[in-house]
Amino acid sequence: MEFKLEGSAEEALRQINEKNYAQPFAADPRRLFKIGINFGSRTRNIERWIVE
Repeated sequence: MEFKLEGSAEEALRQINEKNYAQPFAADPRRLFKIGINFGSRTRNIERWIVE
């Protein structure tokens, strides 16, 4: 999971992939989820999320 404040869920997911955050879990046979989440400071809530 990667969180962004006033960014985008796409940016968060791109960072997960570019920095290979999932690599340490590659040998684990369980299903792996990559989740990018964007929070809005104005709404103080999740504005968008993406699951890959």
